[in-house]
This record gives sequence, C-alpha cells and structure tokens, in this order.
Amino acid sequence: MQSGRAEARTLTEILKVDHGQLLQHVLPFAPADLVAAVREAGSLGILTRMQTIGTALQLHLTHETCLELTRHPSDTVRGWGWFALAAAHREEKPSALIGIMRPAADDPHFGVREWAWMAIRPSLAGQLRESLHALAELTSDSSERIRRFASETLRPRGVWAKHIDALKTNPDPGLVILEPLRSDPAGYVQDSVANWINDASKTRPDWASALGERWRLESRTPHTERIVSRGLRSLRRHSGD
Repeated sequence: MQSGRAEARTLTEILKVDHGQLLQHVLPFAPADLVAAVREAGSLGILTRMQTIGTALQLHLTHETCLELTRHPSDTVRGWGWFALAAAHREEKPSALIGIMRPAADDPHFGVREWAWMAIRPSLAGQLRESLHALAELTSDSSERIRRFASETLRPRGVWAKHIDALKTNPDPGLVILEPLRSDPAGYVQDSVANWINDASKTRPDWASALGERWRLESRTPHTERIVSRGLRSLRRHSGD
C-alpha cells in the first residue's frame, strides 16, 4: 500500500497508511512545500488529514494532475484526488458539487465511497435545503452506491463528521431523501437510511418514533421493517426493550 500499487482491504489498513511515504512513491518530484504539508498532516485525525492533504494538492498541483489522482490504483491516492477537487470547487452550487463527486460515490472501493461524502459534506451543509433537494435527485439511481451516497452525505450526525445541528433539531427537511428510500431493496442503502433515523432519534425521539410508526403502516414491506427496526435501535436500548 505504501508504494501506491495496492488497495487497502480494511479500515485498519486505511488508517495505517503513511501518507508521506505514499506521496514519495506516487509523486516523487512533488514540490517541497507539498511534501512538508503532507508529512505534517500525518499527526492529524484521519478526516482532517485527508482534507489537509487535498487542500495542499489543490494548491501545489494542476487541476489535471489532481484529476489524474482520482484514477490512481491506490484507494488512498484516489481519496486525495477527490478531496483536492472538493477543495477546488467548494464554492460551487450543491448540484454541481454533487455531480463532480458522483464518480467517487460509485467507486468500487468502500474507502473512496466514504471519502466522497466526507469531502463535500461541509460545503453542502452550508447550503442545507438546496443540498438535500439535489441529493434527493439521486434516490432513484440504478446504483445502490449512489442511492446510499444520497442518504449518507447529510446524516444529522454522520461518522467522523461535524454534526448538522439544524437536522438534529428539525429532521423534517431530510424526508425529501428518506421517503423515496424507505423500502429500498439494497441492504447497503437500508443501513444508511436506518442510521439517518437513528442519528435523529438521539435528539428527536418523538420524530423518529412517529416516522417509524407511519412507515410501518404505509409501507408494509420487509425492507421498510428492517430500516425502521434498525433506525429505532437506540430508542429500544434506552427504553430497555
């Protein structure tokens, strides 16, 4: 993996990558300032590290080079490239930014798919309603990876990501994404929708309970039942059921 010729097989392997060594193999003639920035980022948390490296790449390399990185054999290097493109386009409208990141959201590697939503979440959260409606356009996509991206990107809490307080207080705007996915056949999507509801249940248990009750009445499918059951798991633990 340090040579950039192999992909990580697990999250543990992703976290063990030495980004400084990887940069030496992938970009042996990288500018000294870029090398220094990547080495300094090694002490940061993984998400901040990727964001920092992406910003540094965007600053020191051409757009074409950053785009080439998104097609690299290494999942980590592809992640660098996508963070660089996200940094370069952070001022774009949500629909344009989502379009740019779409190939990453459909990447065969699980790690790159996670970097896809993490890379643009800060920008989208700043334009919340427009972003939710733009993501809702993806809920009918034929790829379960893209549908999962639609649900995962703006979860109220998310993983390793800054919480979205507006959705923790009032989850209703998220229904534009959740409703079309309430009986999605893919377990990958079901888990994300359930996690969205579970996130909301920690601050709005009333909302999560009412949604689960309504969905069970309106959508009597095993897919919906699985989503609701998993989505209300924190409430069950809290109640002791």
